[in-house]
Amino acid sequence: MDLTSLQLHTVVETKKPHPCGGTLWEIVRTGADYKIRCLTCGRLVMLTPDELKKRVRRIAEGNR
Repeated sequence: MDLTSLQLHTVVETKKPHPCGGTLWEIVRTGADYKIRCLTCGRLVMLTPDELKKRVRRIAEGNR
């Protein structure tokens, strides 16, 4: 996964589901760290670029 294609409000699908069951996340902040929001429960998580690259399966089709 190339992180340069990830911009604000891009929706991505993760490999493992969140404990709430959701696998779709919206990118809320980019930079040195990425902040992503679970679209199922609204939880915010901050990840380093390496962690995000490892966890993302694909960019979801119906981006906002």
